[in-house]
Amino acid sequence: MNSRPDDALSPPWLGAPIDARPLFAPEHAALMATLRGLTPDEWRAEAVPGWTVRDLAAHLLGDFYGRLSRDRDGHQEGPGFAAGETLEAFIHRINQEWVDALARVSPAALTDTLELIGGQVVRFFEDADPGAPSLGVSWAGVDPAPMWLDSARDLTEFWTHRQQLRHAVGQGTDPEPRLLSVVLDTFMRALPHTLRGTGAPAGTRVRVSVAGPAGGSWTATAADGGAWSLAPSDGPRQPAATLHLDAETAWRLCTRGIQPADALARARIDGDRELAEAACRIVSVIH
Repeated sequence: MNSRPDDALSPPWLGAPIDARPLFAPEHAALMATLRGLTPDEWRAEAVPGWTVRDLAAHLLGDFYGRLSRDRDGHQEGPGFAAGETLEAFIHRINQEWVDALARVSPAALTDTLELIGGQVVRFFEDADPGAPSLGVSWAGVDPAPMWLDSARDLTEFWTHRQQLRHAVGQGTDPEPRLLSVVLDTFMRALPHTLRGTGAPAGTRVRVSVAGPAGGSWTATAADGGAWSLAPSDGPRQPAATLHLDAETAWRLCTRGIQPADALARARIDGDRELAEAACRIVSVIH
C-alpha cells in the first residue's frame, strides 16, 4: 500500500486493511466477457426484480460515471436528497432515474461504453491511495471510510452485479477464488456493526467460518458498551458461537439474495445459538 491508513479513518475494529486494487482489472475483464457473450433474448431477461440484464448493465455504467466524476474529477453537481428522504430511498430513486434515462441506449452501445469507462475506473482504483479519506460505508458503520474499504466495497458491488447477470442467463456463480475471497473478506467487515448492541460480556467472541477455497474465518470480539471488533484479541479463548456457512450462502446472505432464516437453515452452528443468529443478520449492501 502507498500509505498507512490513519486510525481515525481506519479504526482497528474494522480489521486489517484490504488491498483490492489489483482485482479491478480482472473483474472488469470478466464483466466484459459476460456481456459480449449475451444473446438478444438474454439482454431482456430479468436480472433483479424490476430490472432486466440491460437495466443492470446501465446501472453499472452509472456507478462507473459516478465514481470518476465525483472522485477523479471533483464534479459536485447532481441529484440531491428530497425532503425527508432516507439514504436508501435516495439511492434507489436516482438509480432508477439513471436506468430510465438510458432506456434508449442499445445493448451494443452500452457494452462499448462500459468497456471504455470501466477501463478508466480500473485505472482510477489502481492509482488510489488506500489510506486517503473516502466515501462512508454505512453497512460497516464508518463515515468517512478509508479508501481501502470504499474501493473494496465497490469491487464487491461490481462482482455481485456480475453474478446477477450470470444467474439471469442460466450461469452459476463465478467460482474464481481470488475475487470471491476478497469479496467475502470485505463483506465480513460488516460483522462488528451487525453485532453492535448485542449483549455479551466483554471478551466474548463470535466467529463466522466460510468453507471452500475462497472462504476463511472472521472473529468479532465484544468490548465494553456494546461495541464489537475484528481486531486481533489476546489469548486462546474459544468463540462462544461459530456460524459455519458455505461460500454461496455467505455472499448471498450479505447481499440479501437470501434472508437470514434461509441462511440459518443451511448453516451449522456451534455454541450459543442466539449469538450465531445475531451474526446471521449481517448485511453488506444498502438495501
